[in-house]
Amino acid sequence: MTRRRKAAWLLLAVVAGTVASLSGCSNLGYYWQSANGHLDLMRSARPVPQWLADPATSAALRDKLALTQRMRRFAVTELGLPDNASYTEYADLHRGAAVWNVVAAPPYSLKLKTWCFPVAGCVGYRGYYRDADALAEAEVQRAEGFEAGVYPVPAYSTLGWLNWAGGDPLLSTFIGYPEGELARLMFHELAHQVLYVPGDTAFNESYATAVERIGGARWLATEASEAARSEYAQFDQRRQQFRQLTLETRQQLEAIYDASDAMDASPAGDRDRQALDARKKAALDDFRARYAALRAGWSGPQQGAYDRWVARANNAMFGAQAVYDDLVPAFEALFEREGRDWRRFHAAAAKLAALPRNEREEALKNMTQQNGKPGV
Repeated sequence: MTRRRKAAWLLLAVVAGTVASLSGCSNLGYYWQSANGHLDLMRSARPVPQWLADPATSAALRDKLALTQRMRRFAVTELGLPDNASYTEYADLHRGAAVWNVVAAPPYSLKLKTWCFPVAGCVGYRGYYRDADALAEAEVQRAEGFEAGVYPVPAYSTLGWLNWAGGDPLLSTFIGYPEGELARLMFHELAHQVLYVPGDTAFNESYATAVERIGGARWLATEASEAARSEYAQFDQRRQQFRQLTLETRQQLEAIYDASDAMDASPAGDRDRQALDARKKAALDDFRARYAALRAGWSGPQQGAYDRWVARANNAMFGAQAVYDDLVPAFEALFEREGRDWRRFHAAAAKLAALPRNEREEALKNMTQQNGKPGV
């Protein structure tokens, strides 16, 4: 039995044992699919040099794999990210996503429902290796009274826990990304191996998103071709416009939902609820109308990149996006405060992570105000 196979089965045994002892039979099926899904992913991976030497590997894939190794080295030497087994192997998954995440939120709140797991703590999503399983879970959440959403995830981090078993491989689900997007994704996932706070999804994702944005900009400025920079600039302009639109819509919805607690105690509760629903619908209709106008000004093959997201937009989807965006300005301010020195920045973020949650949130709020710009 190979080292990888031994490691895989050991992982499976550990996860299954943890589930049996901590979660009870009701969650055993979910943990089993998680363990088995990751094992299948690991079994599909081969070292990058093998893919490069294989005559069956296409020229396009060979070029992208070589590019990722340059990016990985850049992440280590320039961004202070870890030098380990991650992204030294590649797996063709023959599907459109690594996992599909399910998110859920109440009808009058953008606060995500959380699920709690060993190691990761409580997070605002639940991941599945089959889209059908994710869609079924979303239906369960709707039956419980939540708004739910499902979105594809091209990559995820094992937080450095499995570097002894081969680490996180490059995947077919993102290897075809344009250069700027590929760099950002790799930097984001490697950042999770530097710092992860169990149970604080907003902190973790905003920190990693800040690393990807700042690091990705540096890669493009110093390592990429003019064509790659131009391609990235066009897409990023659209992304910034879309994020600004969704930020403004989140703020509208939050203002509407602030009134819902008072309505619960109102003698005219049903009438108030109808008014609340009408205001909510108007905000979502306005969001879709403004998106249509924004989209009309775009052109090219990625003109409809956000169409599916917009069509399914609800509290859960807006809440999930907020997790990735809202604290990013605080980390950008922290990077500037630390003299744009990566090692000092990572160390300062680790100090924030060690604070009690309320103190950490207050410190990040103050830094966001100092930055003076919203999380887009």
